[in-house]
Amino acid sequence: MIDQKLIIENPELIKEKLARKGCVVDFKPFLMLVEKRKALLLNVEKAKAERNKLSASVPQVKKEGGDVNAIFAKVKSIMAEAAKDEEELKKIEEDINNFLLPLPNIPDDDLLPGGKENNKVIHEFGKPQNFPFKVKDHVELCESLGLIDYNRAAKMSGHGTWVYTGLGAQLEWALLNFFISEHLKDGYTFMLPPHILNYESGFVAGQFPKFIDDVFSLEGVSPRKFILPTAETALVNFHRDEILNEEELPKKYFAFTPCYRKEAGAYRTEERGMIRGYQFNKIEMFQYTTEEGDQPAFEELVKKACSLVEKLGLTFRVSKLAAGDISASMARTYDIEIYIPSIGIFKEVSSVSTAHDYQARRGMIRYRDKATGKVKYARTLNGSGLATSRIFPALVEQMQQEDGSIKIPEVLRPWMGGLEYIKPKQK
Repeated sequence: MIDQKLIIENPELIKEKLARKGCVVDFKPFLMLVEKRKALLLNVEKAKAERNKLSASVPQVKKEGGDVNAIFAKVKSIMAEAAKDEEELKKIEEDINNFLLPLPNIPDDDLLPGGKENNKVIHEFGKPQNFPFKVKDHVELCESLGLIDYNRAAKMSGHGTWVYTGLGAQLEWALLNFFISEHLKDGYTFMLPPHILNYESGFVAGQFPKFIDDVFSLEGVSPRKFILPTAETALVNFHRDEILNEEELPKKYFAFTPCYRKEAGAYRTEERGMIRGYQFNKIEMFQYTTEEGDQPAFEELVKKACSLVEKLGLTFRVSKLAAGDISASMARTYDIEIYIPSIGIFKEVSSVSTAHDYQARRGMIRYRDKATGKVKYARTLNGSGLATSRIFPALVEQMQQEDGSIKIPEVLRPWMGGLEYIKPKQK
């Protein structure tokens, strides 16, 4: 949620910043509500002051033999009016919140406006290979090597799903184990959160109420629950409604979960196989920081995501997203995009983002400043570290050999029984 003080102090500036994200908003209704709130608060404070003054006069009036009943009647009348104002005040606070909740986060000032067309590549690792033979796509490779069964998955669940089989399951697990071991080495705490979350979790993450139809909801369950689309949704709620001590920050977590998303139904023909699916595995990195720790944490998460792809020896690039291409809850996002040879394009395998205090405000996630003792909102950041549904196809395609085999990256071999190549079965 946006800090309403920023809007009150400079509504035109915030309006212009949100427009860069594609959000057109008129703050006049909001500012009118703020003025009404101010007037009502003044009335309530005046009423309380008048009540206190009258109440304080009772002993003196009694002493002088005066009629205190008239004072009590006046106090009762004043407080009745104040109660009406307080009831209206509660309604106005609700209206203010309802106005603010759908608004996206304010994008950082250095981001270009607009959508994907204004994303900027800021780092490249490796170059797309020039294979001396005809390149196979990951679907053909995975089926010929017995790594994935798409047809039987479709029979069990429908399109947009797959079954890892044999060495394919081992390779997937090797990737996950490699990522986990790297995060543990870096001092991150391993988490295994629940996959079924409550409405409040989606709200704090910024996905609800606007994007509630994008998740798989559980029907007939009360209160309403849904299956997590990413571990970020769980991790951002881990310290909901808490006040942390500054000495505890930053808190660094990572989690393994499958992710469940409705978006698979919209995939293009170029995104067949594992490129886009209803369910995929992901390791998610997450940090809670102070305001000063926000930018260093962002840089650390980007570096960590890049390091994982580098150690796999895969070609990738880093793109700084334009304001209109980052998600509603985020203020800044860098995408780590991996090269898929068969379609000749780069696809995102990690999005590293900072929400600044946007999610923390929704979740009342705070910390106590050790110097001043004041309570401040924490900063929340997340990044995939990594999602395997695009790493896997990129790996098999980039590592394919002329004989139809694939070379296993050296860092994965400890989890593959020392195997160096996955070779076609002899007929």
